[in-house]
Amino acid sequence: MSVPTETTDVPAELAARALRIRERILHMGSGASGTHVGGSLSCVEILTVLYGEVLNVRPDDPDFAARDRFILSKGHASAALYAVLTEAGFLPESECDSYAVTGGRLAGHPLRRLPGVEFPTGSLGHGLSLGAGVALAAKRSGLPSRAFVLMGDGELQEGSVWEAAQFAPTAGLGNLVAIVDRNGWQITGRTEDLGLEPLADRWRSFGWTVREVDGHDVQELRRTFEEVPSQQDRPTVVLATTVKGKGVPLFEDKKKSHHVTLTPALLARALGGLRARARRQS
Repeated sequence: MSVPTETTDVPAELAARALRIRERILHMGSGASGTHVGGSLSCVEILTVLYGEVLNVRPDDPDFAARDRFILSKGHASAALYAVLTEAGFLPESECDSYAVTGGRLAGHPLRRLPGVEFPTGSLGHGLSLGAGVALAAKRSGLPSRAFVLMGDGELQEGSVWEAAQFAPTAGLGNLVAIVDRNGWQITGRTEDLGLEPLADRWRSFGWTVREVDGHDVQELRRTFEEVPSQQDRPTVVLATTVKGKGVPLFEDKKKSHHVTLTPALLARALGGLRARARRQS
């Protein structure tokens, strides 16, 4: 875990990291296969805070027994995970150039062979069950490990999510944290076309502690993750309101950003919009 010193301007440092991560995502999207740009950009601050300040992980010893486990259940956002693993020191920066290239390690969905990746994911609806399993194993083994699972909101239509949601409180998994990237979109359109609300009440009815946050506010995310678990024997779900394509005006809150292949001209336009936005906000 990379922890800024007390003299560091933490929000500014995290914002700088988030900008670098977004730039890497866009560059990965400029390859022949493109990438899932919108859903990768929407979870950047969540991943930045987790890997910058929260997770007990070691880039030089990624499989040590007492580590926290992070599971990217929305595996199609692999570009965001690869970009943050690069920022955290798990991967060399040059490896991002091999995204979705035959023979490379950076597949379109993350694979276990990569340092820092716990499970191959991308078949939606499985991540929370995996997280509950490793959280239960840690609890029974007396390890301090926690499991953090990042899901998409469209993924919550999978019945297997709610089977795991029912199990976790009965098993007393206070070391399990689910995070919902609530950007309001899925490949077919708005998530509310099929209706997820009242989402917070649905999780509470299963016995979870619910926290609702702005998924792009690094200070709010830091405070929230510092306070979980709120109850030692109950899992926590963090409902993080986000914007699909966040940071790039060309893609923000647009269905078309779900999967994009960025031509050189489109990449230049996207990077220009991203950097201009960052300058205005600095």
